[in-house]
Amino acid sequence: MDLSFVIPVYNEEKTLKELHQKMLENIGNKNYEIIFIDDGSNDNSYNILQRIVREDENVKIIKFRRNFGKSAALQIGFDKAKGDIVFTLDADLQDDPDEIPRFIKKINEGYDLVAGWKKHRKDPITKKISSKIFNLITSIIFRLKLHDYNCGFKAYRNEVIKSIHIYGELHRYIPALAKAKGYKICEIPIKHHKRRFGRSKYGLERFTRGFLDLLTVTMITKYERSPLYLFGIGGLIISFIGFIVTLYLSIAKIFFGMPLSNRPLLFLGVLLIVVGVQLISIGLLGEMIVYTSKREGKNKEKEINHKNSKPG
Repeated sequence: MDLSFVIPVYNEEKTLKELHQKMLENIGNKNYEIIFIDDGSNDNSYNILQRIVREDENVKIIKFRRNFGKSAALQIGFDKAKGDIVFTLDADLQDDPDEIPRFIKKINEGYDLVAGWKKHRKDPITKKISSKIFNLITSIIFRLKLHDYNCGFKAYRNEVIKSIHIYGELHRYIPALAKAKGYKICEIPIKHHKRRFGRSKYGLERFTRGFLDLLTVTMITKYERSPLYLFGIGGLIISFIGFIVTLYLSIAKIFFGMPLSNRPLLFLGVLLIVVGVQLISIGLLGEMIVYTSKREGKNKEKEINHKNSKPG
């Protein structure tokens, strides 16, 4: 299989046939599969997809009983995809399938992930502004400068999508997850069209959840192997501040007879020490969990190798 296309669908009945036709025009003579994931659509999308399947044996449908979100749809599509190059794009026709050959060319140049950049974006101004803020913050945190992390139009080598797992709103951070595993990433500007049918599925709530997921991705990409670095450093700093506060009060009490019963600063100092110790303890527990999971993984690997090495 040369190409796989993973396309989440949620109430896009008016665009599906045109999208399928445009994709066929740009695939050429390559072996392909198109995986549509109906993410709980309540319009006629599923029936239209069934008609497309009858016309094209390379099209597959996965139907969710309810709307689980884009990350869940992409993940199950990634699990099923068999192509050497895997594309994702939205079903609303804002992404232009004419760009498919350009993505393939970049992959053939040696890149593992090629992200689209809606350079001239045909979206409302509020969406443009929030997107710019989101992309700027994400680029700074992960040290991967992309203009459009959330562009749905991307191409991957198959090994990239098999090495990551996404849920929640983590589809926005796939480039960051791939970078953490050492994959080579680039970005190309693509044509972007104004939405002709339906309405956008992404409001302020989705962006809010996206920023919360930023904390999750930061944790799993930077501190997955050593959680003590995250919690321990903060714990040490807070405990040190608490120690300085209590030391100052102790000196004031011992040498200057200053009463402490009416000093809220005493409670603050004790609180800081307690919170700092708790953070360090959480980091140590995280280290124990990481160590235990790695040890169990190695034991299972040895057990499998031992079984495979037995004659007969």
